[in-house]
Amino acid sequence: MTQPTLHVDIPITLKQANAVFNMDHLAFAGDTPVGIHYMHLLAERYVKDGTKGKIIGIFHGDAAYMALNDKAYNAYRHVNTGNPYKGTIAELLKQGVQMEECAVSMKAHHWVNDDLLPGVKVNAGAVARLIELVQQGYVQIQP
Repeated sequence: MTQPTLHVDIPITLKQANAVFNMDHLAFAGDTPVGIHYMHLLAERYVKDGTKGKIIGIFHGDAAYMALNDKAYNAYRHVNTGNPYKGTIAELLKQGVQMEECAVSMKAHHWVNDDLLPGVKVNAGAVARLIELVQQGYVQIQP
């Protein structure tokens, strides 16, 4: 007996695509943040399909802590484990994904630049940054 197969009726190949992930709330698949996972999948697809464009992840609100270094993460989360997302975020940075942290969220938590993972940039405010990027043609992904 043959196994049923999957047939794609609408294939998608993106030639150019700019995407911004709005990482403002907590959404997990098991222990993995959905948005971080989707950034990784999309970055892999860009390489596979030869897609030109940029992926940006903006951390703020309830998910702002995900971009903290081990010391700041431990203090904020009251744990001793270090940031479990640091390896994935480092890999995304290597794949060319730009990671940003919201200065407004940082000020609210009394965090400074030294509290962030290496390579994470600070924007002046996540909401205004999202508006700016959408106006520039980025598609906003809300995982």
